[in-house]
Order: sequence, then C-alpha cells, then structure tokens
Amino acid sequence: MAQANAFEANNSQIQVEHDKKRRQFVIRLNGSHDRAVLLYEYVGKKTVDLQHTEVPDAYRGRGIAKHLAKAAMDFVVEEDLKAHLTCWYIQKYVKENPQPQYFEHIHQ
Repeated sequence: MAQANAFEANNSQIQVEHDKKRRQFVIRLNGSHDRAVLLYEYVGKKTVDLQHTEVPDAYRGRGIAKHLAKAAMDFVVEEDLKAHLTCWYIQKYVKENPQPQYFEHIHQ
C-alpha cells in the first residue's frame, strides 16, 4: 500500500494508505481498529467513480475526510484518469479547493 502523510490524536498527523487491490484510500485511526475510507471503482479503462467517503462518528469534524479526498484527486491527476464525483464530500472538496489540475480530470 502506498503511504502519504500517521494519525495521532495528539498532533493530528494524517497518513493515507492507497489500497489499489481493494480500490480504497484508508486512514487508520486509533491504531488499526478504526478506519476512515474513501471507496472508488473503475467504470472505464481510464475512468474512476469516487463513490463514498466514510469517517467514524467519533472522528468527524477533524478534517480527516479532506485528506482522503486530496489523496484520491491527486491519484486521479497522477494516473491521468477521469473521475466521476458520485460522493458528495468529494464534490464539496473540489469546490472548496479549486485546483485547475482537478477540473481537467473531472468527467462532465
């Protein structure tokens, strides 16, 4: 699994893992018991559907989902894919973080 940034409650450092086999981005919370996830599926050879983001209730409101969204959008850009933004949170993230490279990769 690829890793980018570790979640520690005391300093809010976030580590996102990309599990390509399961088609998900994961942040392990509180050791490995709790997890925040962003799920996606390939819907074409070079098109992914960013389907769902989920953060456990106890961890909501801490900005964890934005790390998943950034990792997913960066993956789409790096792999030169097109993305369907089914997940409402990804739609919100892109709107609040208007990066030109993101817009170029959003399937209209």
